[in-house]
This record gives sequence, C-alpha cells and structure tokens, in this order.
Amino acid sequence: MATYTQSDLDALLTKMASERATLLDAARALSPQDADSVPANAEGEEQWTAKEQLAHLWEMERSYIAWCRAALDEDGVDLTNVRGDDVPIPIEDAPHHPVAELVDALVQERAGTVDFISGLSLADFQRTAVSPAFGELTVMQWLRSFYRHDRQHGAQIQGRQSDYQPNFTGKEPNQRQTRIDVVAARHRRE
Repeated sequence: MATYTQSDLDALLTKMASERATLLDAARALSPQDADSVPANAEGEEQWTAKEQLAHLWEMERSYIAWCRAALDEDGVDLTNVRGDDVPIPIEDAPHHPVAELVDALVQERAGTVDFISGLSLADFQRTAVSPAFGELTVMQWLRSFYRHDRQHGAQIQGRQSDYQPNFTGKEPNQRQTRIDVVAARHRRE
C-alpha cells in the first residue's frame, strides 16, 4: 500500500494550482465566439464547447470530492452509486452563461477543495475507493485527477491535443452522449 508524505501533499497542491491557473488563463482569453464553438472533427467530450468543459470540470470537482469522502467513510468503498452534489450551472446550461461566471465558480469551488484537502491527515490519502471506470484508487490518486483533468480540458480549450489521457479500466465512456441521453430523459418526464 502506498504511503504518502508531506512532500506528496505539497506536490499535489502545487500541481493543482499550476494546472488550474493555466486552464483559467486559457478560458479567460477566449472570445465569446470561441467559448461557444465546437472544434471540427471533434468526438466525445471534445465536442463540448469551452463553456461546457468548464461546467464539466465543476461537476467533476464535486464528484472527486464525493468519492474521496466515501473512501474516508469506508475504505475500499464501491463508487458505483456515489455522486457529487449538483452544481448551479450544469453542462447543458453552460452555453447560457458567460465564461467569467463559470471561471468564478471554479475558483470558489477550488478554494473549498483545497480546504478539504488541507483537513486530511497523511493516512487519509492511503484510503481507497473503487470505480467501475478507473478501478481501485487511493484518495491521493483521486485528488491527482484534479490537475490531470484540468490539463486535459485546458488543452482542449486551447484547441490542442492533451498530453494526458485518462486511464480507464475499459473503453472510455462517451460522457457527452450519456449527458445528452440523461437530459433528454429528464425532459420526457417533465
């Protein structure tokens, strides 16, 4: 089992701050037209606009924290039914909001995330949670997802291929299509 040190924690927080700053700088530099455009020949999550990607990052921030909290409550927990709290601007509503509003939301959310991380003991980072998509990861590994995920979507917002690709245990799920299906089902019930 992995043993994490203060140096590991410091590196985590440094990388989280650096990747988030790069992502937010890229988002702030977008023209309104670029913030709402979809790259040609894009597939899956890359079909999301920059605004939708920002909303996705906000949602995933809450998911990662929910998964970490579940691992703290029960070591080795199955995350199949663990969800993060809803965000006020879900992906499907993001096109109706300015980039600045989404950026401000991400800044505020990250402050809460850093507070959460700062309250953990070094032993807490060793606890695990099991995801159908990623397998068993420690709390530290889940938290490292923050900067890796920022790097991935920051590159997409900048219009380039990311040097980071998630390591799924199976085929990468098409989260964009899944989201479209969920929203369509919700509208049919209304």
